[in-house]
Amino acid sequence: MGFVLADQQGWLSSSTSASPYSDTVVLNTFENLRNAVNSGEADFFMWEHFTSKRYYDAGEIRKVGEIYTPWSSWKIVASTRLDREDERTKELCERLDQGVKYFNENQEEAVKYISTELDYSEEDAREWLKTVRFPEHTSGVDVGVVKKTVEVLQKAGVLAQGKGLEPETMVAKSR
Repeated sequence: MGFVLADQQGWLSSSTSASPYSDTVVLNTFENLRNAVNSGEADFFMWEHFTSKRYYDAGEIRKVGEIYTPWSSWKIVASTRLDREDERTKELCERLDQGVKYFNENQEEAVKYISTELDYSEEDAREWLKTVRFPEHTSGVDVGVVKKTVEVLQKAGVLAQGKGLEPETMVAKSR
């Protein structure tokens, strides 16, 4: 997401040779991130809204803005060595579809789990659920999403243009 922000602000270009984040501080945990912005070790960090909400509600951190992902939060990926019709990936998607169906049909159970196990208040869990949409079928991806992701990562110098797979080749099943 840092690269997405940099791209939106015009800080990235195809001709950029050095990483715009060469002075990035890796802190590993959310607690370390919070401590670092308060001590001055880090200037800012980017984290999911509801996961960080309890900490800015309590005044431990400040929220200075929001940026939305140009892609969904989760993607299912597999090695290019696997056959596109591999039964294991088919079974994985079928089981994920069952889990999504259960989750969607048992919202009160989801609220209870989120608010007791994931550090959200019950109110925040309910609000988060209003923003979340899981696909009925997890198999397949929009090639346009992959193209946009590759474009941003090429601008950032993470991927080299002309090297690696083309987005259409990366997608085993299109939506």
